[in-house]
Amino acid sequence: MKIVGLGQCALDHSFVIDFLPEPDTKKEVMQWEINGGGPVATALVSLSRLGMDCTFHGIIGDDEAGVKIRDSLEREHIHTTGLITRPDSHSQAAFIAVEKATGKRTIYWKRPSAETLRPEELTDDFLAGADFLLIDGLMSEVSMHAVKRAKEKSVPVMLDAGRVRQGMIELAHASDYVVCSEEFAREFCADSGDFIPEKALEKMQAFNAKALTLTLGSRGSFTLTGKELFHTPAFRVEVLDTTGAGDVFHGGYIYGLLQNWELKDVTRFASACAALKCRKLGGRSGIPDLKEVENLLLSCDDSNRT
Repeated sequence: MKIVGLGQCALDHSFVIDFLPEPDTKKEVMQWEINGGGPVATALVSLSRLGMDCTFHGIIGDDEAGVKIRDSLEREHIHTTGLITRPDSHSQAAFIAVEKATGKRTIYWKRPSAETLRPEELTDDFLAGADFLLIDGLMSEVSMHAVKRAKEKSVPVMLDAGRVRQGMIELAHASDYVVCSEEFAREFCADSGDFIPEKALEKMQAFNAKALTLTLGSRGSFTLTGKELFHTPAFRVEVLDTTGAGDVFHGGYIYGLLQNWELKDVTRFASACAALKCRKLGGRSGIPDLKEVENLLLSCDDSNRT
């Protein structure tokens, strides 16, 4: 099956430290990795490792980081004909400090200097043979153009809603599936007090999506579809780095949807994918293949039966 992704891509420098240093001091890192990053790009890597055919659309600069970003996708067998290189510009990059004891991270990132992808840069056949479209909404104009084209071709759309950016709410209304972060839910609900996931999802019913899922990291996820609301616990693994876990969750979610599974099975599979990613440093090093996910699910089923 073929998945088309449109959105961010980046080069991530991830390093492990025991604690964040004070200003004007030096700190030796314990481990350092360089990986491709970006929400949609990383979700496609997870789908590719699960055996899906993936194509990415986005922009990079003509710098060294851009070369490495493209190479990181092509090494994962992702088609990059839709990845446009902008001359005289730098690519998106991030430096990610990971706390050894908790796996929590602090991200320092810089936007690409180049112009965003334009609707006319998507070829007429960019959705040819596509079974699914994934967007992150960062480039709102071209994302809405892509969603409209997907609707014309009856291609289902998932929005990875990380924050309430310009055009994001309109994209949420136009998407079949919305999988959002706690940050997005808080911003959408203007919630600065006690956060109640169920209430946030009820408010997001206005999007009229087939399903809404709110991811909460180690607290699992909540999903609302029709009148059914359920919680999916997170899997317990030895966590080194949570970077990219949400992106991998989105990839596993789409995989499950394309298998025509029940939604509770979809979110459980996606949760397993995300958990396994957290075992290694960087957003992509720990992304599992299908066998690894199946083994984790089977081991948890076995433990529940004993």
